[in-house]
Amino acid sequence: MRERAVEFPLSSEIALLRRSWWLHDARWYQAVKTRFGQEAANELNAEVMRFVARRVATLYSRRKPTPPDSGPREVAAVLQELAGLMFTRAMVRLDATEFDEADGVWETEVSEHFALKMLAASRSLEGYDCPCLDLRAGWFEGIGVTADDEVVACMREGAETCRFRACLKTAN
Repeated sequence: MRERAVEFPLSSEIALLRRSWWLHDARWYQAVKTRFGQEAANELNAEVMRFVARRVATLYSRRKPTPPDSGPREVAAVLQELAGLMFTRAMVRLDATEFDEADGVWETEVSEHFALKMLAASRSLEGYDCPCLDLRAGWFEGIGVTADDEVVACMREGAETCRFRACLKTAN
């Protein structure tokens, strides 16, 4: 007689699913790097990251649209919700900071990022191009928001945290 599978709380199942998907992503990156080289792995990683982020944001927006007149606090809150859909808080710790409502600007700080730890453990950090701006661009596209986005600091390059500065573009 077969024993029943262990049942996990839904939140644990979702966290396991996220971690498993990202494990698949890491192994895929390593396989592409080994077979086709680091440049191809970085290029495909950025392309796929943007696609997945855009898809997640589009599906999110169908249930909870981002109003066109949203300010930086509202858009930053949406990005945090999207991060929560794609990562557990233990995997990626992302917090919005330093809002300038008048100019539509805010910064996002990432103080924890599992991918960098995994890459360092697999000795693949050297030559890795972070796809963070591609991921964020996918989120912006998926929620229908236009923004300029730049890297202010990057853990990959030795900073203590990753920081991004986004500026909403207004429709003219």
